[in-house]
Amino acid sequence: MKRILVPVDFSEQAKCAVKTAASIARKTGSEIYLLHIVDLPEGIIDPQSGTDNSSPASILYMQKIHERFEEIKNSPELEGLTIYEKVHFQRTFDGVIEESKKDNIDLIVMGSSGASGLKEIIVGSNTEKIVRNSKVPVLVVKKGSGDLEIKHIVFASDFGDESKNRFQDVIDFAKIFDATLHLLYVNTPHNFNTTKYINEKISNFIEDFDLDKFDINIYDDISVEKGILNFANDIDADLIALNTHGRSGLSQLFNGSIGQELANHALKPVLTFKI
Repeated sequence: MKRILVPVDFSEQAKCAVKTAASIARKTGSEIYLLHIVDLPEGIIDPQSGTDNSSPASILYMQKIHERFEEIKNSPELEGLTIYEKVHFQRTFDGVIEESKKDNIDLIVMGSSGASGLKEIIVGSNTEKIVRNSKVPVLVVKKGSGDLEIKHIVFASDFGDESKNRFQDVIDFAKIFDATLHLLYVNTPHNFNTTKYINEKISNFIEDFDLDKFDINIYDDISVEKGILNFANDIDADLIALNTHGRSGLSQLFNGSIGQELANHALKPVLTFKI
């Protein structure tokens, strides 16, 4: 991991994301790319060049944005790190995805309020689009998360063949923190399987991977999302890792709907990998 992108709107949630990105950057030697996206009326700022020398409004606006960037860059958490800043005049969803491709980003870190979760990061409904379409992992952190100390990661999955495509990325992320991976299969009344069947499925899933610190867990609950949240709380996990499908984002993670409960109410950081 070498490059981390943090979309910032200068809110407390965004500042928390910056602190989290800084914590990861120190462990990985990564550079941090701060991205502020704004949608201004046409004519104030040229969307192609990002500037309009003849417009006093654009000059004043860019000065204010630069000042706010400097406040973030001068924070103690970022001392000694390599930081880049950029203002993008585009829709938030398009801007984040485009910049992640252009700058060869390895991880996107986004801030979120505890109440609204993944659906309301930075500019609301764009968040699920970013999670659904980003080809790089997206880490969503809540206000107050700050410095990221990760010792226990819950990886919740149906452990199907499709999920194998990004499992090495999950392992690599866990190794950054020397964290234990808690492999989790949630058994529900509507999709019930025997313990023997699930254990065999998970064993087949991981047999081609080099896993150091992990355990296998089968958790019974009334829904997948409740099972993930309850298990993560039971073991006091530091982070929840999930695979997402590009076609449906957070709504079809486990061959069915997990609804929006996990996205809306998970107070722990959530890391998603598109498969």
